[in-house]
Amino acid sequence: MKHWGKRVALAIGALLLLIVLAAGGYVVYMQLNYYRIADHTILTVENDRQESVAVGAAYTIATYNMGFGAYEPDYTFFMDTGEMKSGEKTQGEHARALGENNVITNTNGSIDLLMGLDCDFYFVQEADRSATRSYHVDQAAMLRAAFNTYGYVYCSAFHSPYLFYPFTEPHGSVESGIVTMSRYHIDASERRQLPVSTSFITKFTDLDRCFVVNRIPTDNGKELVLINLHLSAYDEGGKIRRQQLEMLNGVMAEEYAKGNYVIAGGDFNHDIAGTIEAFPSEQKVPGWVYQLSDEDLADGLSFVVPDNHLEVPSCRGADIPYEKGVDYTVTVDGFIVSDNVEASGEVINNEFAYSDHQPVKMTFTLKK
Repeated sequence: MKHWGKRVALAIGALLLLIVLAAGGYVVYMQLNYYRIADHTILTVENDRQESVAVGAAYTIATYNMGFGAYEPDYTFFMDTGEMKSGEKTQGEHARALGENNVITNTNGSIDLLMGLDCDFYFVQEADRSATRSYHVDQAAMLRAAFNTYGYVYCSAFHSPYLFYPFTEPHGSVESGIVTMSRYHIDASERRQLPVSTSFITKFTDLDRCFVVNRIPTDNGKELVLINLHLSAYDEGGKIRRQQLEMLNGVMAEEYAKGNYVIAGGDFNHDIAGTIEAFPSEQKVPGWVYQLSDEDLADGLSFVVPDNHLEVPSCRGADIPYEKGVDYTVTVDGFIVSDNVEASGEVINNEFAYSDHQPVKMTFTLKK
């Protein structure tokens, strides 16, 4: 019996040693594969157009977070948490889309939705190129093929080695980004690296946050500077939010001071329309929601509040399946414009059919 006891103890010890070595090796693997893309990276403009924009003419632009083709109404995401007004805690379930066919269906639905808006410019966030979570469906290529008459810019915004978490459904490896599409000539496109968390766990799971500065010539010798962005969520204490806003403000204010026309749009991951408690819900306001306003912007800049901002939200919580009037909703998607741009916007309502976001469309004119 003593011999058996020693063998069992040795086996357990060997197993524990293997677990420790495997865990240590995995940490080394993640660290060796961790990097951030350098600031001021020049991006390639594919299928570029030749037309310039005209001062005084009306144009349209839409922004849309397509949620890597996963967020159909029943989908919940493992990182999203919340609380019902009854006090019940809630948390999402999945780290991957529900299936490859679901990704294809949702991506095609998102593309059809955007094409129906018939805009001159598009900003799209969370378009995967190759990711475990979306079964390696190349959504960025699907966008490029569908909008084949537009100029196209892809910018990497999330690149991660294989993440073995959650253990029951690992998120896996990810290459995902933000896409800019334009009917007009893009003279230059540049990736700007935003400040991001460097904490040990968060740096592996959060996106490589950035914004893309696209320069479009106008017929009066100035530039229309279109900035496609995706700011941080899950920012406890707001430290990263403040740093990111400071950088964005600095770039926009500098361009406006040159006399350029500036539009920044995308997923701000914070309320930008005074809608924190605007919509009926059986949930409490989540901790990640923070309200931004014109007071947070540099002089000469302002948010474009959608005309229907009290009727249609742009984002739903993904800690529970979507049910109108139950799930928490808010508007976090939209645009900032400089004072030399006249603009109005609307949230496009499709009841979150293909994503946890809905498009925001804006009509704008460059003032003479």
